[in-house]
Amino acid sequence: MVRGWIRIAEAFIAILLITGALLVIINQSYVSLSPSSKVYETEISILREIELNDDLRRDILNVVNIPVEDKDANFPLSVKEKINESLNSLSANLNCSAKICSLTELCVLDKYPKEDTYAQQVAITANMETYAPRQLKLFCW
Repeated sequence: MVRGWIRIAEAFIAILLITGALLVIINQSYVSLSPSSKVYETEISILREIELNDDLRRDILNVVNIPVEDKDANFPLSVKEKINESLNSLSANLNCSAKICSLTELCVLDKYPKEDTYAQQVAITANMETYAPRQLKLFCW
């Protein structure tokens, strides 16, 4: 009779140990996924600031020859400065590049870095004077 209870206690302890090990493994994999979500949150925050700023929206809508990357001469300087300012204020240790494209085209970088690259986009369609649908896409690595 006593041996039965000992075996039940051993089985219960074994189950607890296995469950604890599984929880540790799951927790470690969850933490490793965390950096990408932080990058996406940073990108969304920057794009939201640009999207809600009337002056920056106007500058994006006034770009004539699209697609245009932030390294090109006709990319709005105010938008580039806002991205850099936001990265510095968020203490984001990221390198980012932006591109303005038409809403109907595939918006990709001309040359991708060798690191993991994360991208988010926002549609800038119109202001009170102009209707010129565009997308601003932010690539960070």
